[in-house]
Amino acid sequence: MATIPLQEPRLRRTGGSVFFAAGFRPFFLSAGLVPLVMLPLWLVVYAGGLDLGIATAPSLWHGHEMLYGFAGAAIGGFLLTAVPNWTNSHHVEGRPLMVLFALWLAGRVGFALAGLLPPALVAVIDLAYLPLLGLMVGRPLVAAGKWRNISFLFILAALWLSDLAIHADIVFGLGDGLAALWLGIGLVLVMIVVVGGRIVPSFTMNWLRMNGQPVEIEPIGWIEKGGAAVSVLVGIFLAALAPTSPAAGIALLVAASINGFRLSRWHGHKTLTNPILWVLHLGYLWLVIGLALLGLSSFVPALPPSAAVHALTAGAVGTMVLGVMSRAALGHAGRMLEVSPWTVAAYVLLSLGTLARVAAPLAGGAQMGLTHAGGTLWTLAWGLFVVVYFPIVTRPRADGRPG
Repeated sequence: MATIPLQEPRLRRTGGSVFFAAGFRPFFLSAGLVPLVMLPLWLVVYAGGLDLGIATAPSLWHGHEMLYGFAGAAIGGFLLTAVPNWTNSHHVEGRPLMVLFALWLAGRVGFALAGLLPPALVAVIDLAYLPLLGLMVGRPLVAAGKWRNISFLFILAALWLSDLAIHADIVFGLGDGLAALWLGIGLVLVMIVVVGGRIVPSFTMNWLRMNGQPVEIEPIGWIEKGGAAVSVLVGIFLAALAPTSPAAGIALLVAASINGFRLSRWHGHKTLTNPILWVLHLGYLWLVIGLALLGLSSFVPALPPSAAVHALTAGAVGTMVLGVMSRAALGHAGRMLEVSPWTVAAYVLLSLGTLARVAAPLAGGAQMGLTHAGGTLWTLAWGLFVVVYFPIVTRPRADGRPG
C-alpha cells in the first residue's frame, strides 16, 4: 500500500516569527478563516441583501473564492508541510513563506475588489500565487528525485490554467467562467482521491494494528495506479462540458462506483471510536455521494445538480480539508494526535451543514431556510476550528523543536 509519510523532516532553527516557521501555520489558519468571512457574506448576497458590484455572476465569485481561496490555502499548507517529509528537506519558512502568503492574500483582496479594479489587474494579482507555490514545492521534489509525487505539480499547473480560463472569460467576455470553475473543482477532487487513497488506508491499518485489530488492505492495481483518479477527472470534465448529458451521467456513476468500492475496503466501520480517523473516511464518503448524485441528475430531472455540487464541495472538499488540517497541525506542532471535543463538534457541524445544503434544492419553499441553516452550521464548524487551532499554529511546537 502506497503511503504519504508524515514523519518530521530535517528541521532547523532560524529565529523569526513562529507563525512563519512552517507553511501549515499561516495557510491552515487562513483556510479556516476564509469561510468565516465568505459564507456569511455569501448568504447575504444569496438572499438579495447585498450587491457586490461586480460584472461576473455572484455564484462565480462565491465558487472561485471557496476554491482558490479556501481550498487553495489548504492545498498550500498541505504541500508545504508534506514535501519536506517526502524529500527530507527543510521547510519553506521566514521571508519566502511571507511572500507566498502575501500573494495568496493579495489574490483574495483583489477578487473582493473586482468591482473597483480593472479585470486584467485582478487576474495578474490572483494568478501569482500558484506558480510560486509550485516552484517552492517543485524544486525539492525534483532535487530528491521524487518523481512519483511530481503529479502534484501537474495538478497545481492545471489548477492555475483553470483559474486563468476563468479570468480570460471575465476579461475578454468569452463566457461565464463556470465550466472552468468546474474543472478546477474536479482537479481538487482528484487531489483528494490521490491523497486520500494514500493516507486513509495507511492511517487505518496503523491504528487498527495498534489496537489489536490487524488488517491488511491489499491495493487493486488499476484503481490505485490511476483508475480512481482518472474516473473522477473524466466524469467532472464531461459534466463541465456537457452538463446533465447521458455521457456525463454514466461517467460519473462509474466514478462513484469505483471510488465507493475503494472506500468499502478501508474498514471505516472499525474507526468509529477515533474521530480524527473516521472523519477522513467520512470525507471520502461525501466524494462518492456527490459523484453519484451528480451522475443521477443526468437521468432524474427532479434531482438538481446543485445538490451534488455541495456534496462534492462542502462535503468532500470541506470534510477532507478539515480532517487533514486538524490532524497535520497537531502532528507538526509536536502534539498528540487526539482531537478535542470541540473539534469533533466541528466535524459533526460540517456534515450537518452539508446535509442541509444538499437537501435545500429539493425542499421547495424551505430552500432558502435550509440554505441559510447549512451555511450557518458550516460557518460554526470553521469557527470552532479557528478557536481551537489558533493557539496551536501561533505558538512554538509543544516538543520544543523548530518548525
